[in-house]
Amino acid sequence: MLDPKQAFRGVFGFPITPFQKDLSLDLPALEKNCDWMAGYDFCAQVVVGGTGEIYSLTPEEAIECVRVSVKAVNGRMPIVAGVGYNTVMACQMAREMEKAGAEALLVMPPYYINAPESGLLDYFEAIGKSCGLPLSFYTRDWAGMSPAQVSRLLDRVPSLKMWKDGQGDIRKYHRIMLEVGDRVAWVGGLGDDLAPGYFAIGCQAYTSSISNIAPKLSLAIAEAGFKGDRAAMDAMMKKYVHPLYALRDRMKGYEVSIMKNAMEILGHPAGPVRPPLSNVTPADQKDLEALMAVYADVV
Repeated sequence: MLDPKQAFRGVFGFPITPFQKDLSLDLPALEKNCDWMAGYDFCAQVVVGGTGEIYSLTPEEAIECVRVSVKAVNGRMPIVAGVGYNTVMACQMAREMEKAGAEALLVMPPYYINAPESGLLDYFEAIGKSCGLPLSFYTRDWAGMSPAQVSRLLDRVPSLKMWKDGQGDIRKYHRIMLEVGDRVAWVGGLGDDLAPGYFAIGCQAYTSSISNIAPKLSLAIAEAGFKGDRAAMDAMMKKYVHPLYALRDRMKGYEVSIMKNAMEILGHPAGPVRPPLSNVTPADQKDLEALMAVYADVV
């Protein structure tokens, strides 16, 4: 089993899932994008995660995306595959994605937002027993946990080897890291704009949606983070990252829509988003085009 603490350091590429105009999967575009991304020094690619619109896909579509991505990457870096929905579906996806060549799984919180801790533990335990891959919990949305809860989950699920923050509460995340220690690989997962905080508290990697448009920028952010070069980090945040995230903040779901449109502007196939996400408005598109002109020196 791959050891995330050893294998995953730096930046996770986070490819979007391309769609045709009729909202069907565009698998040739996915293969092209993953092949291109694998030409950069990412520690892994995370396929069908949040940026990859996992919840708009059927389990069968998600599994096929993993097959295509593994083929495209061709051993140059690991593929981490997203699973979720409910216990039965997540276990099915885990088994099939392992067969397809994924080397780790990113486990999304289950669909039921009022699940008790005992149910959440059962969910993870079942996924862990369904395959031989290391797991990462993505603590997005409602699924924040205390240090004690994290410890209980790790005790229950030996294959849980990585923790991806999706809360953005640096204070709480640091507390969890200090109390739980080195039992897992700690990864920043809520956005490129939080990379300064993540590296400041000792994360070994972060997941980057900017990897879809400017891999060199993503890698430069991590390099500055590891070096503690605050001046370089601040300059990149001010010129590139914060303006992009300000656009993403204009509408719920824009964290995917804006990235897809930015890719199209820069010549990478992406296509529309599936409902309930909404595509970028014409006014916001104009502002995004102006910002991509600023990105010209890092793409």
